[in-house]
Amino acid sequence: MLNQFSRTQLLFGSEAMQRLAESSVAVFGIGGVGSYTAEALVRSGVGTLDLIDDDKICLTNLNRQVFATRKTVGQYKVDCAEQRLLEINPNIKINKYKKFYLPENQDEFDFTQYDYIVDAIDTVSGKIALAVNAQEANTPIISSMGAGNKLDPTAFEVADIYDTSVCPLAKVMRRELKKHGVKSLKVVYSKEPALTPCDDMSISCKNNCICPPGTARKCTQRRQVPGSNAFVPPTVGLIIAGEVIKDIALNRL
Repeated sequence: MLNQFSRTQLLFGSEAMQRLAESSVAVFGIGGVGSYTAEALVRSGVGTLDLIDDDKICLTNLNRQVFATRKTVGQYKVDCAEQRLLEINPNIKINKYKKFYLPENQDEFDFTQYDYIVDAIDTVSGKIALAVNAQEANTPIISSMGAGNKLDPTAFEVADIYDTSVCPLAKVMRRELKKHGVKSLKVVYSKEPALTPCDDMSISCKNNCICPPGTARKCTQRRQVPGSNAFVPPTVGLIIAGEVIKDIALNRL
């Protein structure tokens, strides 16, 4: 019978679509990368989606985050995501967690309940904890490396973390993961050297932060506010979603 996933089923077949419908995926971080990942997963037929992010939408998110609009500024990202994703597929089960994932709260999540984990956060300690806990739970995970301060969406590729080069974040991750005994981690990364953001304090969040009241991690507290655009983070998010969907649908787990 014709349905909203019929075009996808033409590629994967009915059994694969059933696997997707029965799958549970956790997306940690639904910003520039994770928001596009989450939407692509829902549009592909994933049955259960856990969204983990404690941030609220800021005006500066509108240039790259799919759930960010003028109407949603100031609202929790997970709330805006839920509303939009249910409009796409009313049958999907969405679990929201208004939390910022760190080693301190890692015990609040049972990774064995997921079929796949998406790491779209930008804190090294959190990314390491996600990889370690995913390995312990024997749950597949894919991690986004640096997408900020880059302009070439065609330069991103999928690789094991230990096969990466150039990317500074990947270098740190390789060192730390080795210390923690993580032998493999699928990542999306780019060898494009990161640009240095323009030193324009008139438009910098460092001096002109407009984050909603109650925001825990304001840009004024960051060492450097990265530049971003409308095409690099979404590309990374869609590459990640593609890997998750293919792995589940084609039974490559």
